[in-house]
Amino acid sequence: MRVVGFGLRPHAPRNALEEVLARVLDAARAHDGKPPVLYAMATLARRAEHPALRCLAQAYALPVIAVDETRVVGVATPTRSARIEALFATGSIAEATALLAAGEGARIIVSRIVSPDGTASAAMAETEGFIRA
Repeated sequence: MRVVGFGLRPHAPRNALEEVLARVLDAARAHDGKPPVLYAMATLARRAEHPALRCLAQAYALPVIAVDETRVVGVATPTRSARIEALFATGSIAEATALLAAGEGARIIVSRIVSPDGTASAAMAETEGFIRA
């Protein structure tokens, strides 16, 4: 199962999310040569209703998993943002939410990709397991 996690600022435009998602999907395709099949999108609960994210999720017919921000504390991520570490005690919201939403045993297969304007990031996690309720 594959989940794309997003980190996004309140003012992130839809085109920034679309761009990072496209780049993540391209990287996933390069990872194993197959078109990626997504199970869900994930982000912090405070951003789960972000209009641009909701539109993107609807366009892909995917649910958005809202991850409580207390759950990202201490999640080890392959990339690190000093700003995000100071705010949330994890290196990347995109990577942490993807890992948590994908479930136990998840691993990052596409590390955090940041939009050129810096308002959005995305990463992909993969697992054989199921999402915990």
